Amino acid sequence: MKNNYFKTFTNGIITENPVLRLVLGTCPTLAVTTSAKNGIGMGIAATAVLICSNAAISLLRKVIPDKIRIPAFITIIAGFVSVVQMIVKAFAPAIDKSLGIYLPLIVVNCIILARAEMFASKNPVIPSMLDGLGMGIGFTATLTLMGTIRELLGAGTVFSLGPVLSTPMIIFLLPPGGFFVFGMLVALSNALARKKGKKVIEHLGCENCPSKDICDKANTAKEV
Repeated sequence: MKNNYFKTFTNGIITENPVLRLVLGTCPTLAVTTSAKNGIGMGIAATAVLICSNAAISLLRKVIPDKIRIPAFITIIAGFVSVVQMIVKAFAPAIDKSLGIYLPLIVVNCIILARAEMFASKNPVIPSMLDGLGMGIGFTATLTLMGTIRELLGAGTVFSLGPVLSTPMIIFLLPPGGFFVFGMLVALSNALARKKGKKVIEHLGCENCPSKDICDKANTAKEV
């Protein structure tokens, strides 16, 4: 049992890192990682929502009708996002200002809905919370790493301390720099996976998304 819990927890950190392995949540990843502090702030907020929403959805998984499960999941997630947003506004207004619209947009973050559909709706509470915690830590670590690299190369500082570099390259704080750093980290992740004999990322977008079936069902319902 303990081994299963440990595997569930570490799965999101390494094996199925939501950003580098599943390629989910790339919009906030690219948008907010202009500094290490922003990466940590977004990661912690998303982790709190992941843990709480996974726990709630797991508790309610047997009473939520299958036909309305996606709207129900989104409603639950939105409630926790609202709570997290109010807490951040009250205790970390600088982070709230830096993250801007991307904080409330955690509601539609693919990572959170994917874990609700793929794990929390099918498993007990404790494993679901561990899954949310592991995915959140993996997400936070990736955002912090990207934020540190972009801040160091683009502004010459690390966590606003410095200057560390005397000649920073502003392009790393712009969208092209974000895409470049993201691509290099995905390439590094693939190289490590290939070295260990594990599956590498060959497709981006819907083909690599664990929530692909959800979208397909939603589109089919709209057509009908």
